[in-house]
This record gives sequence, C-alpha cells and structure tokens, in this order.
Amino acid sequence: MKKINFLDTVIHPIITEKATSLSENNKVVFKVRDDASKKTIKKNIEKIFKVNVIKVNTITKKSKSKIIRGKIGYKKGYKKALVTLKKGQSIDLATGV
Repeated sequence: MKKINFLDTVIHPIITEKATSLSENNKVVFKVRDDASKKTIKKNIEKIFKVNVIKVNTITKKSKSKIIRGKIGYKKGYKKALVTLKKGQSIDLATGV
C-alpha cells in the first residue's frame, strides 16, 4: 500500500456563503479524500495549520447524473469535513499554507 503524505488528505478549503458564516462559530469546511477518516483529518489539520481541533464531522456528497447535450454525464461526488476549532483559534484561508 502506498504511504500517503499528510498534505494529501486535505484537498482544499470550501469557501461558500454558508461556510464563511460558520467561521463565526470557529468552524471551517474542507474538501478531503474519500478514504480519509475523522482521526486522520483531525491529525492532519492540526499539523498543517497548528491549531487545536475539537471535533470533525464528515459529509459524503454522492455523484449525480446530468444530461449534457442529449448525453448522460456525471457530476463527481466528494467528501467534505466540517472541522470545529478550539475557542479563540481560527484559520486564515486567505494566506494559504
């Protein structure tokens, strides 16, 4: 089995209106690999951003079929993680890693 780097599990942050409103409650949303577990997500977020993670919730978005110009295509599904940080801590997504 191939060893996975800790930077590979977290793909990128999800920046939407709902995700930015959650940042007021010390929560950040990330797109993660499909095979990532909550423990590995927690450990990797703490390593990358040097914050304390209290809780990790994961949501799996399923793929959807879509008709494009008369042919059936698919929108790929993905997994996202809702990470709750310790009170008083935050992640500045504008600066990057």
